[in-house]
Amino acid sequence: MEQLHKRFTDEQVKELLKRYLKKELKRSYLQEILGIKRRRFCILVNKYKKSPESFSIRYNRRKITRRIPVATEKNILKELAIEKRMIQNKNIALDSYNYSYIKDLLADKYKQKVSLPTIINKAQKHDFYIKKPKRTIHDREVLTNYAGELIQHDTSYHKWSPYVNEKWYLITSLDDFSRFILYAKLLKQESSYAHIYAMESIFLLYGLPYSLYVDSHSIFRFVQGRDSVWRKHYLLTDDVDTQWKQVLNDCGVKVIYALSPQAKGKIERPYAWLQDRLVRTCAREHITDIRLAQRVLKHEIHRYNFKQVHSTTLEIPYFRFHNALKNKKSLFRKFSIKQPFKSTKDIFCLRIKRTIDSYRKISLKGLTFRVNGNPHDEVELRIYPLNNIISEIRFWCNDSLIDVQHIKNTDLKGVHF
Repeated sequence: MEQLHKRFTDEQVKELLKRYLKKELKRSYLQEILGIKRRRFCILVNKYKKSPESFSIRYNRRKITRRIPVATEKNILKELAIEKRMIQNKNIALDSYNYSYIKDLLADKYKQKVSLPTIINKAQKHDFYIKKPKRTIHDREVLTNYAGELIQHDTSYHKWSPYVNEKWYLITSLDDFSRFILYAKLLKQESSYAHIYAMESIFLLYGLPYSLYVDSHSIFRFVQGRDSVWRKHYLLTDDVDTQWKQVLNDCGVKVIYALSPQAKGKIERPYAWLQDRLVRTCAREHITDIRLAQRVLKHEIHRYNFKQVHSTTLEIPYFRFHNALKNKKSLFRKFSIKQPFKSTKDIFCLRIKRTIDSYRKISLKGLTFRVNGNPHDEVELRIYPLNNIISEIRFWCNDSLIDVQHIKNTDLKGVHF
């Protein structure tokens, strides 16, 4: 039904209301004629009573134009111009605009709140827009129902800052159910112990997960034909456990290997998100030190975990993770030191086996150690770095800790921390 002012003139309605007030016409009859409900009718009556001469059912529709402050628009265009220069710079690994990044930057840097559509609109009007290519569909993904059911763990090797002539490794672990990032660290060199340290950080803080999901990197898996030095292969794939895998075995955590890059889509998407924001911030702030880059990473991880609504779960990762733990929807187990081990140093460590000679000595990388064991017994050296300078070697024989010694990391040639 058309609006009242399109069906009746002011004079027609005034005449009807006048007759109503004189009690010549009933309210129900007038409502039916005018096609309005009681509330609207009462408003018209009161309006007519107050000013019969100026009464009108017509109104002027005001066009509301909402303009952002000039200072805000200026900052939007300023930051978009910086983005454009970075995209055009071949030394910076960026090929598109990130309007969400600009939105967060305006809030953090200028304390200016602007909607994402507004920024995109300004970008399109001022030639700061590049059409994004169609995304590839991930045909395989892992579905979980509990926090800790599966932790996705991986490494990204990338040039995170254009002002550094080297690439850094980003090690990250993500809870598949909540998409909460449990661990993230930048390193100049990747090693078995770097991944063991990541496991120690996660397990001691959150507990033992049910399983870990990794690729077939040589740190995680021995693959026949790739990692064997023998011309005739005497060892098949998984016949040998890597240093990292041995730690998982001691902790009783299952390892699942991805069969394709698409299968690791959930960890790759956060990597893409982190990579994009980390590169942009490092480029803007002229980062040249990995420690400063780690601060940037920590800030972005905090934003991802505690502030950003995940596009898949439609929840903030931390709250989804916290609620899962609170509601006992979790497969994390409390970490405990398995017998006969005495300390976490016996578990989150590098392991090397040697045989005690007749002089009750063993050799390692040109070094000689005297141990309190019997000749010809096999000893397992469990090496735990206490800091960047010194490591502790714990000698285990027949399920007993027989000795503890300390040595400089520089003397352990060939052992990578």
